[in-house]
Amino acid sequence: MERTFVLVKPDGVQRGLIGEIIARLEGRGLKLVAAKFMAVSKELAERHYAIHKGKSFYDGLIRYITSAPVMAMVWEGPNAVALVRQTMGATRPHEAAPGTIRHDFALTVGRNLTHASDSVENGIKEIELWFSPGELVAWVRASDEWIFEDN
Repeated sequence: MERTFVLVKPDGVQRGLIGEIIARLEGRGLKLVAAKFMAVSKELAERHYAIHKGKSFYDGLIRYITSAPVMAMVWEGPNAVALVRQTMGATRPHEAAPGTIRHDFALTVGRNLTHASDSVENGIKEIELWFSPGELVAWVRASDEWIFEDN
């Protein structure tokens, strides 16, 4: 099973959309294996966004992600990375498909509600950055046999 990292950013938290985002991912059939509501330290923010260091928007990004609590999560399922990104919609909300979270609830890139890993490899790195191994819960969901094909 593939795992991916999802972050409900400060704007999603402030707007009360954590439940909506979780409901959409659960409705897809993905399984939540870790979650924590937290304030992001400057150090964690800088490590998470290290790829953007030196870019014009970097300082504002760090201020934004540390400005209010976030909901950090790990989701599991076949093709979890692609399915989560499809559910979230394009990074630019005006390009997001109807029915996606960003299409339905966001207007601008800087307030697009969520972050989701863009590859399996980055998912692994982001999960390791945001969660300790003991925070990931391996469990069998009763409905899995009705969601996952096992032929």
